Amino acid sequence: MGQFIDLTAADGQTFPAYVAEPLGKPKGAVVVLQEIFGVNSHIRDVTDGYARDGYLAVAPSTFHRVKPGVDLGYGDADMQAGFALKQAVEALPAPGAMQDIQAAIDYAAKTSGGKVGIVGYCWGGLLTWRAASTLKGLAAAAPYYGGGMTTPEELARQPQVPVQAHLSDRDQWVPMDGIEAFRKTHPAVEVFLYPANHGFNCDQRGAYDAPSAKAARERVLAFFARHVG
Repeated sequence: MGQFIDLTAADGQTFPAYVAEPLGKPKGAVVVLQEIFGVNSHIRDVTDGYARDGYLAVAPSTFHRVKPGVDLGYGDADMQAGFALKQAVEALPAPGAMQDIQAAIDYAAKTSGGKVGIVGYCWGGLLTWRAASTLKGLAAAAPYYGGGMTTPEELARQPQVPVQAHLSDRDQWVPMDGIEAFRKTHPAVEVFLYPANHGFNCDQRGAYDAPSAKAARERVLAFFARHVG
């Protein structure tokens, strides 16, 4: 449904982004942030799904600065490779990949002519939380189970737009005590907790939980309908 295009960040770095367009005029735009497995078939499916719901959807490659063309599966070796790539991106001098996300937001706003929401999964959930606090041009943010979101450094961030977080009750990367701290620190954030494991939205993972994925998606669509268009 979609296709890859090249975007350019503020520092001149060119990187690919998968773009899916809706039928007819977009009612807004959604930036989709990848897991640690690249803009793979699952993330492209998610991006296509937001286009089917009427949004211009853009999934930037947030690994491109350390390795181009990443498209991993969900086996143990893929997990190890993806985690190493994530660490490499996190080690980049600031703003690192955040400027690529900003370029995707800017493109989405200009091309759709509307407001922009952002959604991310796994590592992309963490980047979504950071984007809500540090980037410009967003109207709403919906992080899914962002590993590290509840560390003191991340709790200290102050989102500049409405946030709806989707977390689970058995996630080693986002433990329950961290979720409670997050709720107390950010009472204005909508937090939904699901009886599932980390990665419950991905139908290519063993952790996939269809009822939780369906409920979360319906909530995000309603959230974006309120704030994005």
